[in-house]
Amino acid sequence: MQAETTMIAAASHVGACRASTSPHFTEGSSITAAVRAEPKLGQATISVNGSWQGGVRLAAQTGAMTQGGERDETRVAKFAMSSDEPAGLLGTDTAVSPGEYVLQALAGCYSATLAALASVQGIELKSVRLELEGDIDFRGFLGTDLSVRPGLQQVRVRLHVDAPDAPREQLEELVALVESRSPIRDTLVNPVDVVTTLA
Repeated sequence: MQAETTMIAAASHVGACRASTSPHFTEGSSITAAVRAEPKLGQATISVNGSWQGGVRLAAQTGAMTQGGERDETRVAKFAMSSDEPAGLLGTDTAVSPGEYVLQALAGCYSATLAALASVQGIELKSVRLELEGDIDFRGFLGTDLSVRPGLQQVRVRLHVDAPDAPREQLEELVALVESRSPIRDTLVNPVDVVTTLA
């Protein structure tokens, strides 16, 4: 089987967001100051709860979030998610695939990180659009070739950043900073301890 590609094009339009004018980023500055003063506020646990729907389908909801030792129950079941696989990959193509969710997570994290860092640097964003692709070889998942990893082998991100007042060199530096600060990218490129237990 040839390596197959799963692709998602994620478009995110981020409005002008100078730190001096955006209440969201002013609030972000306050959060940064609070975490500096009390580091435990920067420690959080997020959660998702899911149930199998037959076939390769899953229905999931957000769970509680714990931050700084305080449990926030308001996010329990606040947002619903579902996943399936394309018809050619054992699924019924009724929802986003898990692989596409990975790309969406990276796209969302990139756009949030870029907007926040641009605000700090005084870069006014007119729009941001992201195109993501991920390559996967299903021989690893199917067990037909044990030398092939079952996960994504490469992820490519193409960023279209419209910031008329910023030179390209500054935008390239901004993108490099996004790569180093994005929590989801860090999760993907560095080993993460995943603990699985039978309840």
